[in-house]
Amino acid sequence: MSELEELMIFKPSKQYKAECPQKIASGRSVLPKGWQSEEGFMPLPCEIVVEKDVRVKMRDGVEICVDVFRPKTDEKVPVLISWSPYGKDNGTRPSYKSLFAMIGIPDSKLSGLQKFEGSDPAYWCSHGYAVCNPDSRGITKSGGTIYTIGSHEAQDGYDLIEWLAVQDWCNGKVALSGTSYLAFSQWFIASAQPPHLAAINPEEGLSDAYRDLISRGGITDVGFAARIQFSQAHEGDPVQWEDLAAEGLKYPLYDNALWRDKTAHPERITCPAYVVASYSNTLHTMGTFRAWRAIPEGKKWIRIHDGQEWPDFYTAEHIEDRRKFFDHFLKGINNGWEDTPTVRYSLHDFEGGNITGITAESFPPAGVTYEKLYLDGMTRTLNDKQGGSDFPVKYDAEGVITLASFLYTANERTEIVGYPKVKLWVEAEGHDDMDVYISLYKLDRNGNMLQQFVIPNHCARNHDLTERGGSILRYRGSTGRLRVSMRHLDDEKTTPEIPYHSFDRVEKLKEGEIVPVEIEMYPTGLIIYTGEQLRLVVSATDEAGSMMPGTSPAKPNNKGKHVIHCGGNYDSYLQLPFKR
Repeated sequence: MSELEELMIFKPSKQYKAECPQKIASGRSVLPKGWQSEEGFMPLPCEIVVEKDVRVKMRDGVEICVDVFRPKTDEKVPVLISWSPYGKDNGTRPSYKSLFAMIGIPDSKLSGLQKFEGSDPAYWCSHGYAVCNPDSRGITKSGGTIYTIGSHEAQDGYDLIEWLAVQDWCNGKVALSGTSYLAFSQWFIASAQPPHLAAINPEEGLSDAYRDLISRGGITDVGFAARIQFSQAHEGDPVQWEDLAAEGLKYPLYDNALWRDKTAHPERITCPAYVVASYSNTLHTMGTFRAWRAIPEGKKWIRIHDGQEWPDFYTAEHIEDRRKFFDHFLKGINNGWEDTPTVRYSLHDFEGGNITGITAESFPPAGVTYEKLYLDGMTRTLNDKQGGSDFPVKYDAEGVITLASFLYTANERTEIVGYPKVKLWVEAEGHDDMDVYISLYKLDRNGNMLQQFVIPNHCARNHDLTERGGSILRYRGSTGRLRVSMRHLDDEKTTPEIPYHSFDRVEKLKEGEIVPVEIEMYPTGLIIYTGEQLRLVVSATDEAGSMMPGTSPAKPNNKGKHVIHCGGNYDSYLQLPFKR
């Protein structure tokens, strides 16, 4: 057993039960034009050949089970893969339908043949593409152990790509596409450099299981990891199933082979990449931008939208844009894709005036300057000059008011676009550690906090679900977090704009000790108008709450009082990317 395997925690898999199995028999069949998976779903616009429950052998002899949907044609076609551990037969699963309904995506926009968060065969087959929906290793009918994120998936994805490329109906071009898990699996598979991988299209996907999922800011938080594993199940006798949430609790430091294996290496990606991101996805934003930065310069593009990943992925305009990318790299069509701007970004204003599709050659765009706004403890303001003497700000981490705010007032219309960060000089009274949560809010001219749903459905229930959590659905501004004992910076990877913590050691605080901490914040694109304000909040609790409704947020390790030292020898500041 390898060092990696020895670190993994395995349990017996759950029993798979199809909630709403597809009405398609195993083997080869042809679905006629107009066929519907279920009442209310999109009728097929063309005939589709289905190869269902095909067994594909991996390099170690384990067989995984895949479905292939392809147009009925004699021409060889490229293929798109939707790789995840979510069952390939569950496009009409009631729980998935209710999720999409909550977001505001009606059944009629999809055929039900799509894998959850993946490409819809109804559209892609009608435009000359095949779609492959695999059950990854150990899932439902696939053999082997169920692994979550890492090199095992990279190897299996590589093997599937190479198998598909030589099928007699394939033109030898294979691509990966999808959102969330179907996006972050792409960083791993593409990093393995399969020879026939022609392009990738990750939309909103974490790239480091430790930093983005298990321990954001060094604060252990396994709630969502446990949730995404809920749907990982096997049909028949149980198989070994990797418990990522349990691993997160057992290994709180990034100091072992397990977490290194679950960190992608997008710097190794050599195929063209069309990346899609947002500022508001509290699960995926950090990882998506980090991966984008790491991909070598050349054939890479990014579009930063102002909504949530699912409606964005299934919006007709964006599907057509994605097809233009794939037509160029998988079919060799000279359609002008190469003239697409490297960066297309959005700006929020939380007042109905969002701007999307702004073009640039880089992110942040040209003209951005990073400016420091220093915390003034006496006036509770953010200023361009540091105070001459220290005026500490204190709050009770276990009290009624567990935060401290600082305000900045705009004297002209200003854009903030890029990577914010905070540097604080902090002290803990009555404890040897601090969990610090940072929020940056926009206030209107009357001092009211502004926010925005990033989903189409603004119903009363969604107000309830996002009132104290569900941050992935309602955007309030850039955030950050850090456990102070995990403050050590990796000097090789830290830049003046973006701190990078090693998370491989614990440095507890001593009584009376004042230490500097740098806290990475989510990238942002924001417009503030004359007279409006920014409110920087430093808190002992997570003001944003959990990422998804129904998931508990992390429990902070806070006791006693937190002290923020401002001025004099202590240059506590908020650094912002201004584009004036």
